[in-house]
Amino acid sequence: PRSTLFPYTTLFRSICIIGNHDAAALKIIDAESFNPEARNALIWTRNTLTESNKVFLGNLKELVIWENFTLTHGSPRQPIWEYILDIRTATQNFEFFSTKICLIGHTHLPSIYTFSGSNNHALLAVPEANQKIALPDRSIVNPGSVGQPRDQDPRAAYAILDTELMLWDYRRVPYDIQAVQDRMKKAGLPERHIQRLSAGL
Repeated sequence: PRSTLFPYTTLFRSICIIGNHDAAALKIIDAESFNPEARNALIWTRNTLTESNKVFLGNLKELVIWENFTLTHGSPRQPIWEYILDIRTATQNFEFFSTKICLIGHTHLPSIYTFSGSNNHALLAVPEANQKIALPDRSIVNPGSVGQPRDQDPRAAYAILDTELMLWDYRRVPYDIQAVQDRMKKAGLPERHIQRLSAGL
């Protein structure tokens, strides 16, 4: 459908997947699996979630395949826990999905891993901010993190994928970090989690 205010299509489909902290908040994963600071934040999350929040999270899948895309939090091989942080791990994971693109998160680091028959291992590219990148047919792509980037750039990281042109529009935007830190302090969240936002770590 179109509207007079928004001339483009306004009907969108949202696909969400469950991550390790979501699973732990639902007690699917033991909180003892997390370091003390993450565990404290996790307990705060458990105490803050509403019943409708829990129902929503409980209905999420670990891995979703939609058209030419595989969506998962950690990796297609281990959707909840595995970090794809290096070429070796990325190379191994290409065997665990058959779609053109696999979209991941978990590491909080923007990255594009590509693989082709001419190479025996994946190639890593770290995208530059605010540019559009044409994605090869076999890629594992991570947009980074809006809430807690860890690449020493404190700006929020996200991406918009044009699913027809296969263009990865990677973006970084500044936000009011101090205001977020003030709210975190008020909530009693771990001090290191508060301070790391300023450095993007």
